[in-house]
Amino acid sequence: MDLSTIVPARVRTRLDGIDALRGLAILFVLMNHVNIRLRLAQVPYTAGLPRQLVSALVWNGQYGVQIFFAISGFLITSMALQRWGSLGRIDLREFYVLRFARIAPLLALLLVLLSLLHGFQLKYFVVPAKTGGLGRAILAALTFHVNVLEARRGYLPGNWDILWSLSIEEMFYLFFPLVCRVLGQGRKLIAVLLFFLVMGPIGRTALANGNEIWKEYSYWGGMDAIALGCITALLVQRVRFSLPGLRVFAGAGLAAMGFILCFSIPVNRLGLERAGLDMTVLATGACMVIVASAQAQCKRPRLLVPLIGLGRRSYEVYLTHMFVVFAFFQMFLNAGKPMSAVPWFFIAVILVAGFLGEAVARTFSDPMNRRLRLKLKEEDPAEAHLILPLKPFSQSDHW
Repeated sequence: MDLSTIVPARVRTRLDGIDALRGLAILFVLMNHVNIRLRLAQVPYTAGLPRQLVSALVWNGQYGVQIFFAISGFLITSMALQRWGSLGRIDLREFYVLRFARIAPLLALLLVLLSLLHGFQLKYFVVPAKTGGLGRAILAALTFHVNVLEARRGYLPGNWDILWSLSIEEMFYLFFPLVCRVLGQGRKLIAVLLFFLVMGPIGRTALANGNEIWKEYSYWGGMDAIALGCITALLVQRVRFSLPGLRVFAGAGLAAMGFILCFSIPVNRLGLERAGLDMTVLATGACMVIVASAQAQCKRPRLLVPLIGLGRRSYEVYLTHMFVVFAFFQMFLNAGKPMSAVPWFFIAVILVAGFLGEAVARTFSDPMNRRLRLKLKEEDPAEAHLILPLKPFSQSDHW
C-alpha cells in the first residue's frame, strides 16, 4: 500500500485494500494446503531453506483464516449499518435471507459433489467411518459444527475439513442479529463483543484442553477476530480519522501483520502463540488496515490487481480450491514426485484455483444469489444487479 497516495474516500462499490487483504488471506490458505500435501508425501522440498522463510511462505494458512474472520465481521456490520441505519433495527428475516442467498447455493452444490465422490469411493474424498461417515459429515456441515466433529473424531477429507471455518463464521451470524436487536449498538453490545475478544486467546489455550484440532478450530478461537471486525465497523461509523491518522493506522497495522506472518520464531520466543495472542495481534493489525482502507482511497498498484481479483472471489476459491489441490497433487505423484515440479505445483494451484473461483462465481454463485433474492423479494427487480445500494464500505459479495 502506497501511503503517500491516500486521499479522501469517495462513494464506491469496492474497497481495494480489503480485497487485497482477502486475496492475501486466500493465498496463504492455498500455499499452506499445497505444502501439507507435499509434507504428507514426504517431499523434502524445503531442505536447505531458512526455517523462518519456509514458515512465512507456506505455514500461514491458519493466520489467513483469521484475517478472513476480521474482514467478515467488519463487512457484515458495516453493511448492516448501511441497510438499516442501526444494528438495533436489523430486519431479522432480511438478514438471514441475505446470508442464505450468499452462502447456501455454493455450499449445497459442494455437498452434493462431495457426496457423489464419496459414493464412487474416489481417493481423497471418502469420509472415514471413524468420523461418522457421510451422513454425519453432511449433518455437521449443514448445522455448522464441522469443527466440533473433527475435534472429537479426527480430521475429515480436505474438501470437508475447510468447512470448519464456515461453521464458526455462520454460527456467529446466527446469533449476531438477535443480540443486536436486543442490545442495539451501544455499550452493551460493545461489552459483548469485547467479551468475545477476551475469550479468543483463552479458547485457543486453556479451553482447548490439549486438543490440537480444537486449539485451531474452536468457536471461541475464531469468533474473537469476527467480533474485533464488528467493533472496527462501529468505530469507522462513529469516528472520522485525519489523513495522517489513517497513515498511522495503515503503517501500524501492516507492521503488526508482518511481524506475526513473517517472524514466527520471534513470535514463539515471546510466548505469543502459547498465550493465544498471536491471532489477536494479527486480527488487530488487519483491522487497523481495514480502517485505513474504509476511510481512504488508495491508488491501486497494477502489481496488486491479481491479488485483489483473487480476494473478490475468496469465498468461491476457498470452497473449491481443494479440488484443484488434489488434482495437481495426483499428477505430481503420477510423475514420480519430481523436485523440479514443486514450484510449478504451487503456481498451477494458485492460478487454476483463482480461475475456477471466478468461473464458479460468474456462472453459479452470483446468478443464484440474485435469483434467490428476487424470489424471496429482498431486492427490487430494477436493482437486482446490485447487492447493496451504492454507499461507502459496501463489499457486495459478503452478503
